[in-house]
Amino acid sequence: MSQILEMGGYGAFIWPAYGVTVLALGGLIVWAVAGWRRAKARLAALENRAGETTP
Repeated sequence: MSQILEMGGYGAFIWPAYGVTVLALGGLIVWAVAGWRRAKARLAALENRAGETTP
């Protein structure tokens, strides 16, 4: 198991790189979901507003 974690002596560089990648991808997912929710709320507001003006 320690050989896997050490990765031939490069583990000190590889594992932090994996960590940064996971954090970046997680942040992008959160950002995309938040944008989707904002767009969904804005669309609902526009649809409600359009429904009020249409006879």
